[in-house]
Amino acid sequence: MVLLRKLVLISLCLLWNGVSQAALTIEITKGAETAVPIAVVPFAEQLPGRAPVDIAAVVQADLSRSGYFKTLPERDMLTKPSDAASVKLRNWRALGQDYLLIGQLSPNGSRYNVQFQLFDVYQGVQIMGYRLTVSAYELRRTAHHISDLVFEKLTGKPGVFDTRIAYVTSVIGAGGKKQYKLQVADADGYSPKTIAASSEPLMSPAWSPDGKKIAYVSFERKRSAIYVQTLATGQRNRVASFRGINGAPAFSPDGKRLALTLSKDGSPDIYVLNLANKSLQKLTKSYAIDTEPNWSPDGGNIVFTSNRGGKPQLYMIPSHGGRVTRLTFTGDYNARGHFSHDGKSIVMVHANRGDYRIAVMDMKTRTLNVLTAGPLDESPSFAPNDTMILYASKKGNRSVLAAVSVDGRMQQKLAFESGEVREPAWAP
Repeated sequence: MVLLRKLVLISLCLLWNGVSQAALTIEITKGAETAVPIAVVPFAEQLPGRAPVDIAAVVQADLSRSGYFKTLPERDMLTKPSDAASVKLRNWRALGQDYLLIGQLSPNGSRYNVQFQLFDVYQGVQIMGYRLTVSAYELRRTAHHISDLVFEKLTGKPGVFDTRIAYVTSVIGAGGKKQYKLQVADADGYSPKTIAASSEPLMSPAWSPDGKKIAYVSFERKRSAIYVQTLATGQRNRVASFRGINGAPAFSPDGKRLALTLSKDGSPDIYVLNLANKSLQKLTKSYAIDTEPNWSPDGGNIVFTSNRGGKPQLYMIPSHGGRVTRLTFTGDYNARGHFSHDGKSIVMVHANRGDYRIAVMDMKTRTLNVLTAGPLDESPSFAPNDTMILYASKKGNRSVLAAVSVDGRMQQKLAFESGEVREPAWAP
């Protein structure tokens, strides 16, 4: 009974204290020794005043925290060219740089021209160059876009800097009462926007495949219910409000269905809800707790957490129903499974004797690779390019967000100046 209550608590009702309104600080706690040296020179600004966004600083921060690149501090630069004619590659070879990024920012009426060039220092050639015209509002996103272009050019993998994350915070309001907020921000934590707010808990945000909607659990009516909200308009629909538990929503790859946990028939089971006609299909029928469903990329299977074997472990079932297969056998506890976007691996919370860490399992070999040090790591979510994993962790006594590369070589903490943040989910 204690184990059953613990599983329900962790998967459906994680609550916390704290304030989460201040600026975000990103601390790289472990870097890759093989990171590629790159110099990102401050962009020349042909403007009457300062630009609203320091594009080079944003690009430098993006590339640094990816773990793939080691950026050169501005103070160590011998020169600061902004056009190809001013570039002397021998200076950058002397500084041990493999690549050089330069750029310019100039006015274009009420908009801005952003130009940048990327050089291979040792080959002595320009390997990329773009000119973009954007509004002041788009400058920061343009910087992330430049980071994505550079990252893909040099690694062969799509960048994820111009993406978003969702997470839940709580604020202590008047009279000591908590105010919960579901927020969406850039992948580096900037430009947070409140999507939903309530004096009762909000949890389990899940993105639609097109990134236009978020499903989440709210207790605003003193009992759990699942809502789907359109980000552009703020319109939301309550899609599940059955007797008992309504929890852990997850969109299907086509965005037409939700997998969810319901206990309307007794014990918590996995269901699939058709969002168009509201029909329900019950997938699991067990006296145990079945929860935390997540779809495979092809939509053919659903991984979920169950204690049907005595302890929480990951299982899989065809999304149309059928035979249940147990996936994990190593460890006292494996839960919160999420498929990678290529379907080759599953990230999870893995524990032995109460030490909760983030681990990735290869679906072909079933080999488990533990990536983090714990002891209270939870809620993992793959980046859209599968190179990083976002999760919730502890820094001292505070809950923070953290990220780790899939090989464990790069780790970082994302903490607000005060307060706590939980339940992260990386957008498509």
